[in-house]
Amino acid sequence: MPISGKTRLIAHIGYPTESFKAPMIYNPWFEQQGIDAVVVPMGVKAEDYRDTLQVLRRFTNLHGALITMPHKVVTMDLVDELTATARIAGACNAILWRPDGTLLGDQFDGAGFVRGVLRKGFALAGRRVLVSGCGGVGSAIAASLAAAGVAEIGLFDFHSAACEGLAARLRQHYPALQVRTGSNDPQGCELIVNATPLGMKPDDPLPFDIDRIAPGTFVGEVVMKQEYTPLLQAAMARGCPVQLGTDMLFEMIPAYLEFFGFGTATAEQLRAVAQIRYVS
Repeated sequence: MPISGKTRLIAHIGYPTESFKAPMIYNPWFEQQGIDAVVVPMGVKAEDYRDTLQVLRRFTNLHGALITMPHKVVTMDLVDELTATARIAGACNAILWRPDGTLLGDQFDGAGFVRGVLRKGFALAGRRVLVSGCGGVGSAIAASLAAAGVAEIGLFDFHSAACEGLAARLRQHYPALQVRTGSNDPQGCELIVNATPLGMKPDDPLPFDIDRIAPGTFVGEVVMKQEYTPLLQAAMARGCPVQLGTDMLFEMIPAYLEFFGFGTATAEQLRAVAQIRYVS
């Protein structure tokens, strides 16, 4: 579909942009459905993000934005209104430009992750889980896991303030939930999640001690640099079911489409038209 002066622009903001997959899903879907919109990757470093967003909000043909690492947490302070989901998660990954010029922030990472896990037949109620990485995506996943009824959640992050802040928000909203912090040991957990950037670079260490992961543990990933990251490959070799980073993405996009007013879709419909490519 040609881009015209009437095309609604969705900015995909993060840094670096090389691993972005969303444009290769949204844009083929928009073309198939005859929706005059386009997702445009925009590389913005952390130190430039605040100023850049203030400039972008003046663009009259911007309809919204997808927000990814490393900007999800700071976005909380840069929009005019937040949904309850975003406030609990402490992170924002979607912005809607409203007709009155104000910005509404929402959060769909956690919902996408949980929907993917449940669709794979893994019941979450009463489970013991571990989330490594308490930034924007990890916080959202932890919040949605809590809402799904897990019994105990372990949180780990090298930035202890982020970890403890998330733990406090979870305890406030889910007083029956057992929340522990400070350990990245996956032993005894039924679901573990890598919500860190580890796996983006070829020489990255694994985010967990693979020998401490019991066969049968469900292993979830958020990194999309490659389809099966080193963590997922190691987990499958131990007999663990896994969820790819792109699984989470496909599951959350229907919620994004509704948020932006573009109708809806199923994950299967989106996969059928997607043009996902992986870069080395």
